[in-house]
Amino acid sequence: MRIMHTHNTRKGFTLIEVLVVIGIIAVLASVVLVAINPSRQFKLARDLQRSTNLDAILNAIHQNMSEHKGIFVCSGTTRPIPATYTRIKSSTVIGDLGDLAGCLVPNYIASMPFDPSLSAAHFASTTDYDTGYDITINSDGRLLASSTGELTASITSIR
Repeated sequence: MRIMHTHNTRKGFTLIEVLVVIGIIAVLASVVLVAINPSRQFKLARDLQRSTNLDAILNAIHQNMSEHKGIFVCSGTTRPIPATYTRIKSSTVIGDLGDLAGCLVPNYIASMPFDPSLSAAHFASTTDYDTGYDITINSDGRLLASSTGELTASITSIR
């Protein structure tokens, strides 16, 4: 007489094995989140946008000056670039050196770019805007535009 042995084999994972795998996944996920650091990436993206905006403004001014033999002209009148850092925004003061949109939009740039996270920065029209950026011309005649960054303290573009 032969006795048959039956083994009670269950296929699957034990509770301990499942918990260990979940723990490993949690540790790996936290390491990946720290490495990616989404808030830093957003700040970096906004700083890059600021730099691009400054370049676009300076390019528009440079195009205006190139078209007028090195002189910045607005509405047919020669206009100086401010010798000290001046905010580029609309103004009710006639001849305000920071009010540039009327000189640039739409011939040299489609609209005035503005700081992506500054609450007061906006562009509604050439008479209602605040870029959040500053502009000047240095003693060498080079145009400088600047902004305050989130990761970089100061972002400057020079032409």
